[in-house]
Amino acid sequence: MKITSSEIEGIQNFIALLNSKKDSVVVVEGKRDSAALKKLGFSGKICEFHSFKGLVKFADSMDSYKRIILLLDLDPKGRYLTSRIISQLEHRIRIDLSFKRKLSMITKGKIRHIEDLSIYELSQ
Repeated sequence: MKITSSEIEGIQNFIALLNSKKDSVVVVEGKRDSAALKKLGFSGKICEFHSFKGLVKFADSMDSYKRIILLLDLDPKGRYLTSRIISQLEHRIRIDLSFKRKLSMITKGKIRHIEDLSIYELSQ
C-alpha cells in the first residue's frame, strides 16, 4: 500500500488532536486497535469495547467520562457496534464521531480497521 507524505502528516496531526482531548476516552474494539494507536504516539485513555463482555457492562462503565470518542472499525461490524453504542449512550454522554470521519478522510478510505494504522508507524 502506497503511503503519501500528506497521509503521514495527517496521521501525526490526527494523533496530536486526539491527545489534546484530555476529558475524553477513546473507544476501540480490541487490543490490536489500542496497540496501533499507542505505537503512533497516542497517550490518552483507551477503552477496548470487547474487554467489557457486553454492551450493558460497557455502557455502565462509561458514566465517569464527559465525552467518548468512538473509533471503531469502518467495516460492517464496527458500524453495527457504533450504532448500538450510540443508542445506549446518546442521552447520557457526549459521543464524538468526528475522529472516525477525519481518519477516513486522511487515509482516503484505505484504513478500514484501526489496527491497520500501524503501517503509518513504519513511515514516520
